[in-house]
Amino acid sequence: MGTASSLVSPGEVIEDAYGGEGGEACEIPVEVKPKARLLRSSFRRGPRVIGASFKSTGSVDLEYAAEYERLRKEYEIFRVSKNNEISSMQKKEAKLDEENKRLRAELQALQKTYQKILREKESALEAKYQAMERAATFEHDRDKVKRQFKIFRETKEKEIQDLLRAKRDLEAKLQQLQAQGIQVYDPDDSDSDDNRTTVTAAGTQCEYWTGGVLGSEPSMGSMMQLQQTFRGPEFAHSLIDVEGPFANVSRDDWDAAVASLLQVSPHVSQALWSNTVRCYLIFTQETKAELDIFIKKHSPMLRRLCEGLGHFYLNVSFPEDSAGSYALERRQEIERSSVCVLLLKSTVTSSVVEDCEEAFVKNPDGHPLVLYLRTGEDQSLTGPTRQLLERVNAADKAAKVKVVDHSGSPEDGAAMIYTQLEKVIKQELLGLEGADVDSKDSGIEEGREEDSGDVLWDLHDEQEQIEAYQQACSTTSQLGFQKYIDRLNDMIAAPPPTPPLLVSGGPGSGKSLLLSKWIELQQKHSPNTLFLYHFVGRPLSTSSEPVLIIKRLTVKLLQHFWSISGLSMEPSKILEEFPRWLERLSARHQGNIIIIIDSIDQIQQAERHMKWLIDPLPVNVRVVVSVNVETCPQAWRLWPTLHLDPLSPREVRSVVNAECQGMELKLTKDQEKKLERHCRSASTCNALYVTLLARMITSSSSCWSLERSLEQCLLCQDTMSLYRLGLKMTLNSLSTDREQHIMREILCLVCASHNGVSESEVLDLFPELELPVLSSLLYRLNRLCIVTLGCGLIRFQHLQAWEAVRLEFLSGGSSSATYREKLIHYFSQQLSQDRVTWRVADELPWLLQQQEDRTKLQLSLLNLFVSQNLYKRGHFSELLAYWQYVGKDKSSMATEYFDSLKHYEKSCESEDGMTQLANLYETLGRFLKDLGLPSQAVAPLQRSLEIRETALDPDHPSVARSLHQLAAVYVQWRKYGNAEQLYKQALEISENAYGAEHASVARELESLAMLYQKQNKYEQAERLRKRSVRIRQKTARQKGHMYGFTLLRRRALQLEELTLGKDSADCAKTLNELGVLYYLQNNLEAAKVFLTRSLEMRQRVLGPDHPDCAQSLNNLAALHTERREYETAEDMYERALDIRKKALSPDHPSLAYTLKHLAMLYKRRGRLEKAVPLYELSLEIREKSFGPKHPSVATALVNLAVIYCQLKKHSDALPLYERALKVYEDSLGRSHPRVGETLKNLAVLSYEEGDFEKAAELYKRAMEIKEAEPSLVCGNAPSRHSSSGDTFSVRGPAPLPHAPR
Repeated sequence: MGTASSLVSPGEVIEDAYGGEGGEACEIPVEVKPKARLLRSSFRRGPRVIGASFKSTGSVDLEYAAEYERLRKEYEIFRVSKNNEISSMQKKEAKLDEENKRLRAELQALQKTYQKILREKESALEAKYQAMERAATFEHDRDKVKRQFKIFRETKEKEIQDLLRAKRDLEAKLQQLQAQGIQVYDPDDSDSDDNRTTVTAAGTQCEYWTGGVLGSEPSMGSMMQLQQTFRGPEFAHSLIDVEGPFANVSRDDWDAAVASLLQVSPHVSQALWSNTVRCYLIFTQETKAELDIFIKKHSPMLRRLCEGLGHFYLNVSFPEDSAGSYALERRQEIERSSVCVLLLKSTVTSSVVEDCEEAFVKNPDGHPLVLYLRTGEDQSLTGPTRQLLERVNAADKAAKVKVVDHSGSPEDGAAMIYTQLEKVIKQELLGLEGADVDSKDSGIEEGREEDSGDVLWDLHDEQEQIEAYQQACSTTSQLGFQKYIDRLNDMIAAPPPTPPLLVSGGPGSGKSLLLSKWIELQQKHSPNTLFLYHFVGRPLSTSSEPVLIIKRLTVKLLQHFWSISGLSMEPSKILEEFPRWLERLSARHQGNIIIIIDSIDQIQQAERHMKWLIDPLPVNVRVVVSVNVETCPQAWRLWPTLHLDPLSPREVRSVVNAECQGMELKLTKDQEKKLERHCRSASTCNALYVTLLARMITSSSSCWSLERSLEQCLLCQDTMSLYRLGLKMTLNSLSTDREQHIMREILCLVCASHNGVSESEVLDLFPELELPVLSSLLYRLNRLCIVTLGCGLIRFQHLQAWEAVRLEFLSGGSSSATYREKLIHYFSQQLSQDRVTWRVADELPWLLQQQEDRTKLQLSLLNLFVSQNLYKRGHFSELLAYWQYVGKDKSSMATEYFDSLKHYEKSCESEDGMTQLANLYETLGRFLKDLGLPSQAVAPLQRSLEIRETALDPDHPSVARSLHQLAAVYVQWRKYGNAEQLYKQALEISENAYGAEHASVARELESLAMLYQKQNKYEQAERLRKRSVRIRQKTARQKGHMYGFTLLRRRALQLEELTLGKDSADCAKTLNELGVLYYLQNNLEAAKVFLTRSLEMRQRVLGPDHPDCAQSLNNLAALHTERREYETAEDMYERALDIRKKALSPDHPSLAYTLKHLAMLYKRRGRLEKAVPLYELSLEIREKSFGPKHPSVATALVNLAVIYCQLKKHSDALPLYERALKVYEDSLGRSHPRVGETLKNLAVLSYEEGDFEKAAELYKRAMEIKEAEPSLVCGNAPSRHSSSGDTFSVRGPAPLPHAPR
């Protein structure tokens, strides 16, 4: 160690122990001695001796030199070794840097690969979902194409047979026709001499083809059929001319008439459309005995009467000692009341005087009034009482107040009040015309069923929608909707095909209010447009049931075409067939059809049940739906969208100021700035939030000051927290703990119920609760947008209010079961008392289902009256869903019902009991038939028939109903012979019982027509169908469709009161409107009286040459025309025309209106020469008003051409027809029915001119258009719109554009 021999020569190859690579020569140092040792060895030599010899000194120097040399070598070796170490470490560092770079590059590459794979995965999933949607759509389209191809093939086969038969007929008859000529016009062929087309509704075209809707069209060769053409289309909405509310309203279209009624009086008293009969009782301490007896003894009978007819009944009274503290509530209750009763004796208090002033003096026409006056020999009226009676008498100009003057006992007085009220409720409120009604089996229910044919219909669902629309329209809030309305109008006016229009916004942004206001404006400006709307309530409520929604829309659509037979009751078929009905009926409607569904995303499984929305819509159909932004399905987001933005600061100030002005408050500048700073985010600029905020800070019932209310409200950053604060404020404002407890209980019950609870049910559940307290509480909650009254039920105004109550009082819904049990107990008690109202049927099964109590649910369904109530009101799908939840299939369900009926039959002995039993058997049979179990439906229907024939009479109308239902079962079995025999028996019984023009007769005729259609007996079917339509139109004029007649009759009674004053232009206008109302009700005598009075008053007040006199003359002329008093009608039309020519411009629409109807009258009387100049002038006016290419101009051209043809001026008629055809094709399309009618007339004209080849070609094209038009009844006509949106024609044997796969 330390020797030179240990060094390695530089040329040797060694292993690098420091990580260097092999093959390189390195200098490896050896271990050297420490320097300290060298120093020690040198010190041992001792000090150098002076005077030593030179030799010794030299040897020492040599020794030091050798030591130095050795140290130098050792240092050099050490330096080299360290340099080698440094070099090796540098190489290692460089190598590690390269490795680090390589690994970083690999890491980045792996990260990019991962992102790419992740994107590919997401794309694959999206593609998978799209493929699944396309597959589902493909399946849906494939089924449609299959059906359409089958229809197409059958149509073409029939066309070939018709053509072959026509060819043979043409060859046989051609020579005879040429010899005899063709009769161009025969007035006996049609009920209408004015046109070939029958008008059944406002803007509604009926079948103008000879074959009719049942498919019995003329063959190609039957050219004798051509003699029935040459009729102008003349689509007159009504002969009556009236400005404003009833302009262009057909007497046959009651829905349009009711819509116009509500337009002329948008603030119709709630008593007109409320489902609750509210009896407001004004009494004094002297007449409290009569009041107590009436409430305890007679009021329950009135309540039972109303509930049996589907209404609620409620007594409203305020005790004298506390009436002063409920002034606001009293005014509100009087306004909402259906009837007011005043009970007087000798003295009155200030509250009684105030209520009488409000009900009897200020608004005597608002509702029926009853005055009970208890007199006695020893008592006289005090001065205030006498003055009050004088004011009541002075206000009662029409002597409408029912006075009950009584001097006997209080018991007799209470009975007299009951008798008078029962009469008022039956005749004036419920429209029963004094009939004796049995609440258990009312004739009203049967009548409604007859009006609807075999379709079962629930008026409560319809009334709920009417109330929702009315409440929204009556809202006075101005939220800057005009810009949205303009944009909505532009989107609706877009050219077809148009997908559904989406109105989106956050919860509470004002979507429902916008749609209601828009519908109201559109109904005024577009009288020919048919509006079908539905407002969806909270989830799980009846209004959110998809099957009931689609069924209601279908029935409303069918009502406009006088036939609702053929509508299936099976839930899946209702959803599947709606687009077909929409397509068929839209082709027959001359105006647009607009369907509005509000809050469509609240419908259960909306995308699944609303598949028809993704299919192409017919050209004249538009659909508008509203959704919340958060819950809108992804597939719908591609539709044209109108988004409601948050309110602007100016709109926020407007809403707040309006509420402050209403409460006579004014905010300080500082408070306004605080509000402005707060309402800047999207959640605090929401329309509902701002409205609720303004009402909370201005609430008069709040226990907080304005400043504190504002501070508390500004802490809430969204609507939900604001609602919860409003609930706390309302609780704190109540005076007692008991009232606070009752408020919580009521809100929790409403939250736990199916559709809400009624006021009478609340009073039953809380016997200690007085109505004034309840009324005050509901007023406060309504003021804060928490609850409202809809269809007689207390409901939440908004979904967020419902959610706030769940969170605040029900711990997020965990406590709902407790309140459902309370409701179950209440309705079960009613069930045990044999009181099966529509409320019991609606609530009890649903509550039991929510509680998952299958045993009790099954027991409630086996109560035959519950199931009957649900089924007869059309809740077929709901009833079926309950049984499916219980776990019963169709057969076992049928067995359960049949066993239950057998058990019930043992207890039936009286005649009424047997009648009810027959009704139950019939309901069961119909239910099983609709379930697709005809073999099991026969037994109960046979049993129903046996009971009715035995208990009643073989010729009783109820027997006809049983025969009708049995026949329907035989039709399902395709035993047409048996069915025809039963239908004919039912028809004979109905004609003998009701006469030849009754709704029951129309139902049997329609059923027979459909039966003949199935047997290919088209001529017989068409004849019966036409007769059925005429009967339905006539009966509709007499008693109206469902809800419309009552509204019109009440409006007529109100208008009569307004005509008893002095002569004035307004009074004359009211008389004219009243005449129109009676004309719409087919009461021509009353109409004539009021229209004559209107004319006479206008002549006295305005002068005989005023245009308003022309209007009255026109209306009277129309009335005389209807009565076939043509000479009088002609004279009045001519007088009206002279006045309008002098007073109006030459192109005024009213002048054209009178010209048209006078010309129609001339044509009807055969005075064609006088009609020609009028038609020419009418054409000129229309060209100036609408332009030369408007369909209305084409109609005028056809009318004039028809006159020329009847005058044998064929050369003059031909260019008019050709021009009209061009206009129709350009504006309406080449396959429109108007084009077909014009082609048919041109074929007649060509045939008359001897051009038989051209006539055959034109007639063939007309027949192709006829075949392409969808059929209303039979449904075997091809559709104009396939599911893929392509339009196809049936002109040739070419297959459909999309062949079935």
